[in-house]
Amino acid sequence: MKKLILTISLSLIGFTAFAQTAFEKAMTEKIAKVEDHKTPDEFTALANDFDRIGTKEAKEWLPYYYAAFATIQKGRILMQSGKTNELDPVAAEAEKYIAKAEAISPNNAELYILKKMTSGLRMMADPMSRYMSEAPIAQQALAKAQELDPNNPRITVLLAEDAYFTPEQFGGSKAKGTELFKKTIEQFGTYKSKTSLDPKWGKAEAEYFLSQK
Repeated sequence: MKKLILTISLSLIGFTAFAQTAFEKAMTEKIAKVEDHKTPDEFTALANDFDRIGTKEAKEWLPYYYAAFATIQKGRILMQSGKTNELDPVAAEAEKYIAKAEAISPNNAELYILKKMTSGLRMMADPMSRYMSEAPIAQQALAKAQELDPNNPRITVLLAEDAYFTPEQFGGSKAKGTELFKKTIEQFGTYKSKTSLDPKWGKAEAEYFLSQK
């Protein structure tokens, strides 16, 4: 009887390890595609893939995090293409994924970082009329992220971008942004992610801005 119980226990442990490995493999493959994709359609498909993984892995927040992040990347491409009329539905889609992730992992700094980015998309859909309403939402989200994880370099890279593109008369400048980008690089040198699947983006963005003359 003891041998039977031991055999069953070992089988369950083996199955759990296999499932975890399969999850990590699927996530690693999809995460690698985030940097490779260039078009809105590619990011839509990638977000759907992450969403499907999340449906299978009910206790994991990261699939929904990356679904939201891929959707935000789609929004950034649309914004750069001047298609600001498409940003509201993209922001709504990203918020849907963020809510799913937050239901699994509340008080998560990485999700507040995404909330800040999503609010930025909404603001860019109509900057003149939405700045007063969306800017405080974005600032509050980033402040909460700082409270939860003050040394997170992704917080600093967003602060750097804001400073870089804000005119001096409104408190920003390229010089201030550059100093924050330098701080971002320093933080990446010491910041430790909790798992191999946790977000790691931000360093390339900082390096890009620092390379600009």
